[in-house]
Amino acid sequence: MGAPSRDGSATAGLLADRRAPREVLDTSTVFAGRVWSVDRDVVRLGDGDVTRDVVRHPGAVAIMAYDGEGAVFLVHQYRHPVRRELWEPPAGLLDVEGEDPLEAARRELAEEADLTARTWHVLADVYASPGGSSEAIRLYLARDLAPVPPDERHAREAEERDMEGRWVALGDVLAAIARGDVGGPTVTIGAYALDAAIRSDWAALRPADAPWPAREGVPR
Repeated sequence: MGAPSRDGSATAGLLADRRAPREVLDTSTVFAGRVWSVDRDVVRLGDGDVTRDVVRHPGAVAIMAYDGEGAVFLVHQYRHPVRRELWEPPAGLLDVEGEDPLEAARRELAEEADLTARTWHVLADVYASPGGSSEAIRLYLARDLAPVPPDERHAREAEERDMEGRWVALGDVLAAIARGDVGGPTVTIGAYALDAAIRSDWAALRPADAPWPAREGVPR
């Protein structure tokens, strides 16, 4: 068997998730929240029927802002479900009706990091917790950065008001992940994906408007 290609093209199509819906016999909304809802689905699986509670989530974007000299911009944000302040890349929900994911990423980068970027690519598409949630996250790589002018900066409110931001060397982020000091999914996947992209001389990056199969046909 030959060595894999540098960009993974030799296995393209062979290692790929596929859409394969099962028959839903019944569904009901058991909780309707401000951002997401919980549905109870009765699904035909094999010879029997199973009941699954599913968090219907609008999806999200996250941005690995890379300065070209080895550092990424992270924010420190309180996450109530885990009772911790986590280091994460700037991120946000896709909860604005009709908003393009890339435009949402541009907005979140400006609002949370006071940065704009000229060059955008897709780093990774992931499911946050596919065993119980429909949440799909697109991780973008933002480069050729510039600061938002002070008089045009977003006025942060509520949970974002005390958000701390910091440039951190990518190597330090990877070391913190290896030690178990940080464990958010976007910083973990984003850091490893960015490291792989750098090692490949950006060969495997997808365009910023690449199709997003993870969100196709998923009820939200």
